[in-house]
Amino acid sequence: MDLNYAILSDPEKSVAKSYGVLNDSGKYAQRWTFYIDKHGKIVKIDREVKPATSGADLVGNLKELGLGK
Repeated sequence: MDLNYAILSDPEKSVAKSYGVLNDSGKYAQRWTFYIDKHGKIVKIDREVKPATSGADLVGNLKELGLGK
C-alpha cells in the first residue's frame, strides 16, 4: 500500500484536546485512530486500537474505506 502522510507530534496536546482523546487525567491521549479522507472528512474512528494488531487493522481499514490509493 502506498501512503503519503505526515506524522503528527503534539507536545502541547492541542490536537488531542481538539479530537477529544485525552484521558481523564489529561496527561495521555487514548489510542484511537482517525481515518480522514482527502477532503478532510473523518470517515471512521477506531476506538479499539490494540498494539499487537494495529498495523494489520490499519491496512484492513484503509482498504475497506478505499483510502491510500
